[in-house]
Amino acid sequence: MLRTAVVQFEPVPDDPETNLSTVRRLAQQAVDQGAQLVVFPEMCLLGYWHLRRHPAARLHELAEPRTGPGISAVRALARELGAGLGVGWLEADAGRLFNAYAVCLPDGELHVHRKLHAFEHEAISSGDGFTVFDTPWQVRVGILICWDNNLVENVRATALLGATVLLAPHQTGGTRSRSPHGMKPIPVEVWHRRAEDPAAVEAAFNGPNGRGWLMRWLPARAHDNGLFVLFSNGVGQDDDELRTGNSMVIDPYGRIVAETPVPAEAVVVADLDLDLVPASTGQRWLRGRRPELYAVLTERRGDELSPREVRFGRPR
Repeated sequence: MLRTAVVQFEPVPDDPETNLSTVRRLAQQAVDQGAQLVVFPEMCLLGYWHLRRHPAARLHELAEPRTGPGISAVRALARELGAGLGVGWLEADAGRLFNAYAVCLPDGELHVHRKLHAFEHEAISSGDGFTVFDTPWQVRVGILICWDNNLVENVRATALLGATVLLAPHQTGGTRSRSPHGMKPIPVEVWHRRAEDPAAVEAAFNGPNGRGWLMRWLPARAHDNGLFVLFSNGVGQDDDELRTGNSMVIDPYGRIVAETPVPAEAVVVADLDLDLVPASTGQRWLRGRRPELYAVLTERRGDELSPREVRFGRPR
């Protein structure tokens, strides 16, 4: 059994010091409840959607290497608390920028994933590899950031590399999908009026542009690949959009083990019954694959687009 926590909060844009303070406070809450692995949202140390408005020079000012003060502070906190902590930040490396996610283990180990399909800013590069690693809890953990999880091949590849727990940090809900029946924005006024009208924000965040959208696909990623999914999301205003929270833990059968009941800052703790994995439907399907049939998955069709073109372009 592995006790985990998924955390949601509203990052303050361009204020890593305040966001680190929030991470410390919420990590302590999770560990006080026995959590051994605590998952925070994508880009939680810096904020997210506002970054697209910054000039590239400003992004380079805000970015930090993995040896910088932000990740160093989280690594120290992981050792202090005796727990694994996952946080998202803007990574600087050799003049390039990445939407990155660091898992800091209590033994001092650091594992970093770079978002494979980064679209936030033309100055932010996409990563070029999967991230799966061993942990002190005798489980292999994988990381996929936000849109990485939407492409089914990424989750399947992560499972084939041996991951039985997938960390899925997001900043989603209320986004402007270019697909006519995809997710749509939620008016920011709904969030501003949450004290006066809590029913409205709850309905919006749990509706088709929040939890309802997640239920179309997220449990299938867990079920089809026989792994646990730890979904951590931002909540509240993110520039001109709203993030809907809905943080949850899903088991290898696609069942929700635990989720936050509130559209607000929250810590959701769940025990992972690792004995569910070996005989799960998804693990059986992995063993039933016929790799000789799948060459088509790696062949180019000629209509491939960059992540930014797919995210912001018009559907064909």
